Amino acid sequence: MTDNATRDALIAAAREAANRAYAPYSGFHVGAALLLKNGDVVTGANVENASYGLTLCAETAAIAKIANEGWIGELTEIAIVGGRPECDALLGSDPVHPCGRCRQVLNEAAERSKTDILVHCASGDGKAVQSYRLSELFPAAFGPKDLGLIPD
Repeated sequence: MTDNATRDALIAAAREAANRAYAPYSGFHVGAALLLKNGDVVTGANVENASYGLTLCAETAAIAKIANEGWIGELTEIAIVGGRPECDALLGSDPVHPCGRCRQVLNEAAERSKTDILVHCASGDGKAVQSYRLSELFPAAFGPKDLGLIPD
């Protein structure tokens, strides 16, 4: 398990990313912060689209960044924060969890990293945090190992 300082720093980075979200349709801002093996943090925010199916979740945006840099196998941890923006704050008292699509995308990176990544889910107001291993959120996941691409 990560230490609280690392978790809190990731949550803060995710909250900052959420402030940059483009969410004119739902009004719900989500930020994600990925911790890489070398200690770097990469963030992403949700990007909505008038054609709703083309919307990008924060987790997917962040994973795309690390994949494009060749770091898909470096993920160790993620923090996710979401809520409704008001002035410089995010409102919401319930932790935000990754959707099913994002769990699948995270699983791909986790298998490439050979890590059962930590997933920190935080509320917009910052008062509630729940932490899980990805395998708890997404048991019996399908991924590269099922195609024989990653040895056990």
